[in-house]
Amino acid sequence: MLEPEKVQLSPMQKTWILDLDGTIVVHDGPYILGKDKFLPGAQEFLASIPENDIIIFLTARGEWEKNHTLKFLKENHVRYDHIIFGAGQGERILINDNKPDGLVTALAINTTRDCFCRTRFETDYNLGTMYD
Repeated sequence: MLEPEKVQLSPMQKTWILDLDGTIVVHDGPYILGKDKFLPGAQEFLASIPENDIIIFLTARGEWEKNHTLKFLKENHVRYDHIIFGAGQGERILINDNKPDGLVTALAINTTRDCFCRTRFETDYNLGTMYD
C-alpha cells in the first residue's frame, strides 16, 4: 500500500514491524554521516507506541553492524521487543488471517526512502470490540 493519509486501527494490542534504514534512521547513516540519525518525526513516533504493543525491528544490517546499532537504540531510549539483523534487502511479506468479524489484521505501508511515514494512525473503538 502506498502511504495513506490515515489508517483506522482497533484498540487491540498491535505488533509493529519496522525497518530501520530509510524508514526510522537515515539510510546508510553510519557510512554517510559517520553515525545513525533519526529521520524527523521517527523518534517521537516510536515513543508514542503504547507500552503493551510489540515492536519488532527488521534490518538488512549484518552482524558486524549489530553493536553500534544496539548502542544507538539504547542511548536514545528506543523501546523494542525484538530486532532481526541480516533480513534480506528485497520485499518483506506479511501474511495474516482476518478476524471472523472482518477486522483486517495485516497492514503494509511503503514510504519514500529517508522520509518518515506521514500516515496518521487513529484508533476506532468500534473495531475489534468482540475480542475484549
